[in-house]
Amino acid sequence: MVGRPVRFVGAENDEDEAYALGRLRRAFELAGWERVEFEMEPVAAAYAYESTLAHDELIMIGDFGGGTSDFSLLHVGPGVRRRGRQAKDLLGNSGVGLAGDAFDARIVRKLVSPALGSRSMARSGKKILPALPAWIYANLERWHYLSFLRTRAVMEMLKGARARALEPEKIESLMMLVDEDLGYQLHQSVQRVKFELSRSERAEFYFREGGLELRIRVTRAEFEGWISEDLEKIEQCVDGLLASSGVDARTVDRVFLTGGTSFVPAVRRIFESRFGPERVRAGNEFTSVASGLARRAGEAMTSR
Repeated sequence: MVGRPVRFVGAENDEDEAYALGRLRRAFELAGWERVEFEMEPVAAAYAYESTLAHDELIMIGDFGGGTSDFSLLHVGPGVRRRGRQAKDLLGNSGVGLAGDAFDARIVRKLVSPALGSRSMARSGKKILPALPAWIYANLERWHYLSFLRTRAVMEMLKGARARALEPEKIESLMMLVDEDLGYQLHQSVQRVKFELSRSERAEFYFREGGLELRIRVTRAEFEGWISEDLEKIEQCVDGLLASSGVDARTVDRVFLTGGTSFVPAVRRIFESRFGPERVRAGNEFTSVASGLARRAGEAMTSR
């Protein structure tokens, strides 16, 4: 029983969705599994939440993974289990291809990359031009992309930029990051500051690896400004699900949020503003999908 997002990142139509799902199924077949069944990850999280109920509810699940934000509206509860689940219990699914990694990328772009020269200028003859092209810094926004910069051509480019730069120390820091392949460690620090901003109005981004050390203060208000377009897309997705399902937000008994990004206060406010804070709850943010998949698999085995 395998979890899948409602919408795969990058999928633009049903054909793309089918292709992505086929690749996922093939991966499990190559690993030796003879039978593979898929369940939407927010629906799986709903089964985990359902296990805590003593009565039936109409719920909205918000599942925020690393790369996708997925939402489901469905009826759950002991009464639903006793009579047997029906297709009509699931009122709708929706999703958008952004979540935690998109927020991390904004922190890198707005906070980290400027300390590494993304806004630095360099002398080129009689002109003052950007020290490096933007694509160099775009590769910093996904931890595993940074390794692509470790080529002879890129390192020569960085050396040339350092020689011409008005802020050569920033280009030198970028060179250390690339040469020592510190993308994963950098993004661990990014995730830490994101977590701190979920608890406090201010935090410090701190990164120290090898010969590189960065300390940069940041406020929650700045972070929320950086992710405002992403938040708007999540809002549109939630509103679209309610509209397409014909469900009035006032009739939803509970909203259950799961996944690491559900800790971000600006994300929670999306749901509190529509459903009221008293109906929004969270829990088992990093395990509810896996727990729900196990319960779903158990049901499937029992019904055979």
